[in-house]
Amino acid sequence: MCVGLTTVDVSQRVAEFPVPGQKVQSLGVHLAPGGPAANAARAVAALGHRAVLLTALGGELGDFARARLHPVDVRSVGRSGPALSMVAVRERDGERTVISRNAAGFDVDVTVDPALVEAADVVLVDGHLGPLALQAARHARRAGVPVVLDAGSWKPVLDDLLPLVDVAACSAAFELSEAEVHARGVPLVIRTHGPRPVTWSRGGVTGSQPVPVVRTRDTNGAGDVWHGALAVAVAEGLAVDDAVRSANEVAAVRVRHTAWDWVEELGRWRDSG
Repeated sequence: MCVGLTTVDVSQRVAEFPVPGQKVQSLGVHLAPGGPAANAARAVAALGHRAVLLTALGGELGDFARARLHPVDVRSVGRSGPALSMVAVRERDGERTVISRNAAGFDVDVTVDPALVEAADVVLVDGHLGPLALQAARHARRAGVPVVLDAGSWKPVLDDLLPLVDVAACSAAFELSEAEVHARGVPLVIRTHGPRPVTWSRGGVTGSQPVPVVRTRDTNGAGDVWHGALAVAVAEGLAVDDAVRSANEVAAVRVRHTAWDWVEELGRWRDSG
């Protein structure tokens, strides 16, 4: 179960990022659902698992996103969202730049059905819809369902959310150190470092796993896909090194492909292995 932000991404491929005041013609444009929770849920589904997405999808953009998220089981709360994100992806190396409002100003119904959480094998939260993430994590803790946190950046809800988290998957830019995250009550802390090895620590034991070297075409959402794959690995009870290795392999498939085709290619990769 993935809980958090869905966006609609307007992705434009460009030869180079524009400088301030410059106009450039894109090499291609694509409109698709995005955002941390939605991308993770799409990855879970592409890997052959049932994916439930608890998010905010209202209005015509919400209808558009919901239709294209199939076969994800989308559960929407409130009438806000999705956010609209503008994404530029550089053709030569897949680097991306994103402008988004995220969940700022969203009005959501924070009533989470406990039965929905209890039926899950794992709950992945991104913290963007803070009250929603907190309630889902509390239900998960009571039900004994592991909680994985996508810790891309600090959010106010994390003061209350971190003590409920079993696995914190932090970006290189996340503001707290591993020791500080452990001190908040998180047993397993994992940190990604872009193309460099992913590191982890638990109970005084540390480890790392290398990231596959591939030709990168599009990095947008790669971390979200990584988190979805990690959640699958946690649900399957894999050892930490195996879980991280699996997530790294899935993210490598994502970056080899574009916004146009990554979901289908991930499904083909799953079927080939």
